[in-house]
Amino acid sequence: MIIKNGKIAFSGEKYFHSRDLKIEQGKIAEIGSNLLGETEIDADGLQIFPGAIDPHVHFDEPGYTDREDFYHGSCAAASGGVTTVIDMPCTSVPPVTNIKNLKQKLEIVRQKSVVDFGFFGGVSGQCFDGNFQKYMTELADYVLGFKTYFISGMNSFSRLDLNQFQQVLKIAKELNRPALLHAEDYEMVTTAEASARVKGSGWHNYYNSRPEAAEIIAVRNSVEIAEEIGAELHIVHIGTAEAAKLLSGKNKITGETAPHYLEFSYDDLERIGGALKTAPVVKSPGNADGLWQALMDGTLDFVASDHAPALENQKNTGSAWNDYSGIPGTGTLFPYLYSEGFVKRNIGLNRFLKITAENAAWRYGLFDRKGSIEIGKDADLALVDPNARWTVNGRDFISKGKITPFEGMTFQGRVVKTIIRGQVVFDREKGITAQPGFGKFLTKRVKAEH
Repeated sequence: MIIKNGKIAFSGEKYFHSRDLKIEQGKIAEIGSNLLGETEIDADGLQIFPGAIDPHVHFDEPGYTDREDFYHGSCAAASGGVTTVIDMPCTSVPPVTNIKNLKQKLEIVRQKSVVDFGFFGGVSGQCFDGNFQKYMTELADYVLGFKTYFISGMNSFSRLDLNQFQQVLKIAKELNRPALLHAEDYEMVTTAEASARVKGSGWHNYYNSRPEAAEIIAVRNSVEIAEEIGAELHIVHIGTAEAAKLLSGKNKITGETAPHYLEFSYDDLERIGGALKTAPVVKSPGNADGLWQALMDGTLDFVASDHAPALENQKNTGSAWNDYSGIPGTGTLFPYLYSEGFVKRNIGLNRFLKITAENAAWRYGLFDRKGSIEIGKDADLALVDPNARWTVNGRDFISKGKITPFEGMTFQGRVVKTIIRGQVVFDREKGITAQPGFGKFLTKRVKAEH
C-alpha cells in the first residue's frame, strides 16, 4: 500500500512534510516522494498523524457489558484516530489482579477488539489477603503497569493504604513496571463526603465532597514515597493544576490529565449535571488554564480519556450521589486535543505528537512499535481533514455510551481514516472496516526510558 500526497507529522519536527508512505506487511517500509504501489490511498489535503494512544480506558468486559464492551469501545477509539488502548483492571469481573483473571479476560476480548490493546494489572486491598507479590510477578510479563487506588468506590477493588502502596512500589520497581495511582486522599474525601451528603443531592455538594486539597495531598504523599524508593510512578487523570505542579522535575514520575479537566469546571457541572460526573470531579473555574499550561510545558506527559461510559438511566438518576461516575471519551480524545490544543491554543506540532502518542508509547514500553511514524514501525496512522468542522452528537457515538459532556461542541479537524498495521479499520464514509479480533494484544518489549 502507498499513501500519497499527504502532509506527514514526524516526531521532533515543527512542520508537516509532504511525503509518501510505503506500507508492507503492516509496517512502514519506505518514506519518500513519488512512491509507487499496487494499492494507493490519495491523502491530498489531509494531515497524517501517528495513531493516537489512549492509555486509560474502561471497556468493562467481562462483567459490565451493559455499559460498554471491547468491540464497541475499540470501534469508538478507531473512529477518533486512536489505534492503541490500554484497558484498566478494575472494571471487569473478575478484576485483573492475578494471572488467572487476566487470561480469562484476554480470551474474551482478544476476539473482539478492533484496535491494538494492552492491559494494566491491578493491586487492590484484597490482594493483601493473599500473596500480592506472587500475583504481581505472574502478571508482569502480560501487563504494562499496575493500577492502584488511594480511594475506591468499588467493593471488588478496594483502596491501598500508604504502607501497602509503598510495598507495591517496591515490587513494581523490581519488575520494571510503573505503578499507576488514582490520587485522592482517603481521609479527606470520606470526611468531606459525609459532610456534603447530609446537605442534599445537588451538584455543589458532590463537588465539595472531593476537594482540590485531597488530590494535592495524595499526589504529594505518593511522590515522596516513590522518590524514596526510586520507583516508577504515574498519576492518572490529574484534575487539579496545583497537584500537577508537584510532578515538575521529578525523575521517573509522570502524570496525565483528561479532556474533561481541560475543558470544564464546577460551573459546567452545575449546568450539565450527570453527563459530566467523574471522580475526581472537575474543578474550579480557571483551573483548566493551569492544566493546559502544565501539558504544554511538559509537567504533564500526556492526555488519556478515562473512557468509562454508562447508560442514560445510570447517568441521570436525579441525584448527584447516585449518577454513575464516568463518561465516554476515547472517540473524542484526539479530536478534542487537535481542535482545542493544536488549532485553538497553537500547541506546537512536536509537543502535540508527544501528548497524543509518543510519550504514552515511551511510558509503557511500546515505542519500538508504536507512537511515531518511522520506518520499521507499525503503520498506525490517523488521517485528518484539517478544514472539516463538526459538532459532537452523542447519539452518533459507536460506543455504547451516548451521554457526553462535549454534546453540541464544534471541533475543527476530523479524522477521515484510521489505519492500524497497514489496514484501514475506520473510514468516515464506510464506518468500521475491520473485523472483531483484528486488534493485537500488546506486551512490553523494551525498557521505557528516553
